[in-house]
Amino acid sequence: MAEESPPTAQEIHDNPGVIESHVEQESHAEPTALFLDATGWVSMAMIVVLAIMLWKKVPAIVGSMMDRRIAEIRKEIDEAAKLRAEAEAIKAEYEQKMANADQEAEAMLGRARDEAGEIIAQAEDDAEALVRRRTRLAEDKIAAAERSAIAEVRAKATSAATAAAATIIEQKHDADADKALIDRTIAGLDGRLN
Repeated sequence: MAEESPPTAQEIHDNPGVIESHVEQESHAEPTALFLDATGWVSMAMIVVLAIMLWKKVPAIVGSMMDRRIAEIRKEIDEAAKLRAEAEAIKAEYEQKMANADQEAEAMLGRARDEAGEIIAQAEDDAEALVRRRTRLAEDKIAAAERSAIAEVRAKATSAATAAAATIIEQKHDADADKALIDRTIAGLDGRLN
């Protein structure tokens, strides 16, 4: 039997019945051994393969393999969920630490400003105390120099007065004046002693 070529697109368009006749011719193909054609043998082989697979319990083996894989996947999912929870906890902890670090930095900055203010105030107080102390020392030195100058002037004045008095006494007193002065002094002493 000669094989017919499939109908062309033009033939199908002109005569729609061409497809049906072509399909009928193919469906009446000659059977092969045991009254089965190629499609039947393929179907039979598939049935035998499936029967062997069922007999060897392949679905149970595949099912157990799939169950093991599902258990592994669940375990991995649980582990991933646990790791995610840990990561979120660590993230929250670091966010808290960052917030605390910002607060601590602000507090440290505030304390540093306060300490700087205290140091500046202390330095100003120390500078004022030093100025007062140095002023007092200078005033004390000036007062001591004044006292020393006054004492020196007095000593010189006393020396000059003594020298002048000695010169005047020497010029104006003679032996008679000295005798009268001595007599008066002795008389004054006698009056005191009695």
